[in-house]
Amino acid sequence: MKVSLFITCLIDTFQPNVGKATVEILEHLGCEVSFPTSQVCCGQPAYNSGYAAEAKQAAKNMIQTFEDAEYIVTPSGSCAAMFHEYPHIFKGDFQWEERARRLAEKTYELTQFIVEVLKVTDVGARLKGKATYHTSCHMTRLLGVKEAPFTLLSNVKELEVEHLPNAQNCCGFGGTFSVKMMPISEQMVDEKVESVEQTGADYLISADCGCLMNIGGRIERLGKSAQVLHIAEVLNSR
Repeated sequence: MKVSLFITCLIDTFQPNVGKATVEILEHLGCEVSFPTSQVCCGQPAYNSGYAAEAKQAAKNMIQTFEDAEYIVTPSGSCAAMFHEYPHIFKGDFQWEERARRLAEKTYELTQFIVEVLKVTDVGARLKGKATYHTSCHMTRLLGVKEAPFTLLSNVKELEVEHLPNAQNCCGFGGTFSVKMMPISEQMVDEKVESVEQTGADYLISADCGCLMNIGGRIERLGKSAQVLHIAEVLNSR
C-alpha cells in the first residue's frame, strides 16, 4: 500500500522525531511511504484568522501536491481536518471543489488510517508506565476521530491508560487563539495541566503537536513531571 506523508509545519519545524516515528510505524505495517517535497502549510492558520484568499492559495498547492497520492496520512488530526475543509472552502468553484473532495476522501490521521484502513489494532508497541490521553478539539469534533487512538493505546504492552478528567475541554492552544487571547489561553492550559496531574500519569499523550507544544510548555514552566509524547512515538516504542 502506497502512502504519501503529509508532515505538517509544526512537526517539520519543531518535532521531526514525530515524523520519523510515523514513517517507521507505517513501514513496519507494510506501507511504502513517499514524501512529496512541494508540500507546505495547509493554510489553516490563515483560514482560521479570516484570510480566506491566502488560505486558498495554500490549499491549491496542497491539492496539486497530493493529487496523485493513493492515500494521504498525517500525524495531526488538526491538519487532516483542514484537508477535509477544502471542499467547503472551494464550494461553488467546480474545478477546485471536485479536486478538493477527492483529496479529502483519501486523507487520514495516522491512528485513523491504522485502524480503519489497515485494520490493525495492535502495532506491537511496548511502553512501561501510566499514561493519560488528551483528545484534541479538531481531531474529535471536526475530523470525528475518537476511538482509534484509544484502541491502539489499549494494546500497548505494559502501558496503563488513565482517563483524563475534563478530557473534552480545549487545552487553550487553538493556533492563533493562544497568541491573541493569551490570558484566557493560559487559564485553559493551567486547567489541563491540573487534570493531567490528577491522574498521576507518567506520560501525557496526544495526536496533535500544537496541543502537545502548548501543554508541554506549561508543564515545563510549572515544574511538573509528566513527559509529553505524540502517539506516533508511543506506537513506535519497542
